[in-house]
Amino acid sequence: MTSEVPANLEHLLREMAPQVLGVVARRHRDFDAAEDAVQEALMSAAKQWPIEGVPRNPRGWLYHVAVRRLVDRVRSEVARERREGAAAAELWAEWAFVPPPTGDVEVDQDDTLVLLFMCCHPALSASSAIALTLRAVGGLTTAEIAAAYLAPEATMAQRISRAKASIRSSNVPFAVPDDAERAERLQLVLHVLYLVFNEGYASSGGPSLQRVDLSNEAIRLTRVLRGLLPGDGEVEGLLALMLLTDARRAARINAAGELIPLDEQDRSLWDRSLIAEGLTLVSTTLARGPLGTYQLQAAIAAAHDRAPRTEDTDWAAILGFYGQLRDLSDNPMVALNHAIASAMVHGPAAGLELLDALDADRRIAGHYRLDAVRGHLHERLGDPERAIAHYRAASERTASIPERNYLISRALRLAGRKTT
Repeated sequence: MTSEVPANLEHLLREMAPQVLGVVARRHRDFDAAEDAVQEALMSAAKQWPIEGVPRNPRGWLYHVAVRRLVDRVRSEVARERREGAAAAELWAEWAFVPPPTGDVEVDQDDTLVLLFMCCHPALSASSAIALTLRAVGGLTTAEIAAAYLAPEATMAQRISRAKASIRSSNVPFAVPDDAERAERLQLVLHVLYLVFNEGYASSGGPSLQRVDLSNEAIRLTRVLRGLLPGDGEVEGLLALMLLTDARRAARINAAGELIPLDEQDRSLWDRSLIAEGLTLVSTTLARGPLGTYQLQAAIAAAHDRAPRTEDTDWAAILGFYGQLRDLSDNPMVALNHAIASAMVHGPAAGLELLDALDADRRIAGHYRLDAVRGHLHERLGDPERAIAHYRAASERTASIPERNYLISRALRLAGRKTT
């Protein structure tokens, strides 16, 4: 949508996007063309509804407009085929077999879950799945997705186009996968939503630390997923993790846009309503078991959010949760955070010893966070020279300007102490 669209209208359009797309794709049997047509309908609504008002049946309005776009496109194709001497009667019949309804559009099923599984098909890369999910299920335009990920619009359009071509060539049916595929694909869906949230909460590059539109969209889509799969522990765990993390957003930056680390944040700025909702979800999902990775991460976020002061944080519990996480997943970032928690419980030397093992892991070796954590632990050990060296090395490797500025300021502050 555009920035001129009122927030409540934008929310309505994004909520209806997968519902309308599901009907169009099911009835006209072409996900690629249906997705393009629904996007055009959403853009028309974003322009017209603020002026003319929301129609009595907004979903039906979007469906009618999308179908007209399909018909116009087919007519154009038919005309081109005829000019080239091809027989196009069958093509027209295939697209016109379901006439546009005259009344309300009856949706006999909610296709949002189907769309999520389709957009997160194993044939797609993570970046392609993210882009397609935000466009098809989230209702974001290509321009909005490109702006959020600091990529040229043409590049993002090609990525989405390739993703849809991959789905088309793989002959993925428009249906919920069977039980085995569903279990496998659900992990991909959760991972895509997790990546979208992380990029919104802690942007990997550019001048802004946060992109609130992305983190909000990830939370919205995860709420939708929870409604479609009630009682799923990992879905609840992911939603709780997002809420408990997003609750700290207002305290993460100061008036100048500078990063404030967790241990220095003003906790009175944390969103207590999000924390309450997240803690309730954590209590519910931890009681179910067995625990998955998102449930454990939510438990860690809950331990941080429960502490009224930094010094009240239950680091022993956090270390235990990271130990369980490390047993469940071979993830170097989990090992890094486990080392941080170990340093908080057993001292910075213990954390530094655990970090040494990560230097041999090609997935994280050379990552700026390794140097940033080493800088922090050497600072706690009272070794400013090593801390400064690691902070500077980390600042040279991160693509995030706010994080770079924060790391440089830590180094300068220590250097200033050395000279006084």
